[in-house]
Amino acid sequence: MNVTDSAQHEMAIVDSELMPAVEATIPAIDEGFLRGDSVFDAFRVYGGRPFGVEEHLARLGRSAEGMRLEGIDFAAIEREISELIAARGADEDYGLRVVCTRGGHRVLMTESVKIFPPSIGLASVHYRPNIVLDGLKTLSYGGNVQANRLAKEKGFDEALLVTPEGHVLEAPTAAIFWSPDGEQLVTPPLEAGILDSITRSVLIDALEVEVRSTMLEEVFAAKEAFLCSSVREVQPIDRIDDHKMPVPGPRTTAAKQALADAVQARLAAAAANTV
Repeated sequence: MNVTDSAQHEMAIVDSELMPAVEATIPAIDEGFLRGDSVFDAFRVYGGRPFGVEEHLARLGRSAEGMRLEGIDFAAIEREISELIAARGADEDYGLRVVCTRGGHRVLMTESVKIFPPSIGLASVHYRPNIVLDGLKTLSYGGNVQANRLAKEKGFDEALLVTPEGHVLEAPTAAIFWSPDGEQLVTPPLEAGILDSITRSVLIDALEVEVRSTMLEEVFAAKEAFLCSSVREVQPIDRIDDHKMPVPGPRTTAAKQALADAVQARLAAAAANTV
């Protein structure tokens, strides 16, 4: 088995059993593996302190309900999150992923945080949201992964998912914000079929944001734009197709600071409640 150094010290809990993440397995006959019939969620852990666990587990519950996936033991998940963080340690920041499969298996694992470039270039890729999976975070990520492959074939870093009619949606693993004038921020509505991103919600609460449908041509003319997610936090966009943007713009810088402030405030409040 070829395992990178960064993965060597990651930990996992499978059906209540703690083990190195490289040893974590589920049966190959599990429909979660065979058909992607599983739900998951993932969040950041900062120095041993998880951020947004309640929101992420609530979204996991909505995903499970939407997928008609019953019998998930959320009390066990909460206990195992604490156990996994204790086993992984508080020496650095990392990610924590929770997966619940159709076969009834529960997998929690830590993941090293991917190092993203200072800015990112996106290629628009036509994408039609799957209505029956709208708002659900499942392992059926084939379309998202393929979209990124198509973008990379064009010489870009990732894809920007756009409907055939030209409505901007999101990136395959991140929400998008943009500014038409360097002052106002805009992001697509959930009704477009995008994921209810926890980081997106934090920024909407912290900043003045207009939530509305927008055509790709409008985003081409943006003064600045950025992606956000739990893993990448806030990442400036330097180009979309052939349209370049200055990075980082003032609204992107403000969003990065607003997210950092929200994270620190929430972690401090959580620490105070445990004293």
